Amino acid sequence: MPSKKSRRVRDHKTIVNKPHRTIARTRVVTARAAITEDASSDEAKAGVDAAVKALARAASKGVIHKNNAARRISRLVKAQARGQAE
Repeated sequence: MPSKKSRRVRDHKTIVNKPHRTIARTRVVTARAAITEDASSDEAKAGVDAAVKALARAASKGVIHKNNAARRISRLVKAQARGQAE
């Protein structure tokens, strides 16, 4: 069982990090949907750019690990290049 202080710290980090994680996930889902519709459209390109920015920001703030962000960005850009979302 965690101490009172470690629980307080964990709860505070959860509150602080949750918006960044949520924004990143939402933008990735939106980008994947746009890629599925039409990978070459301006909407898909803007969606991928927004998702990349959100993932990079989350990684820079320590919300997600930098390699996790890099992997997600790589897969997203690769899916856009192929013209399909996985």
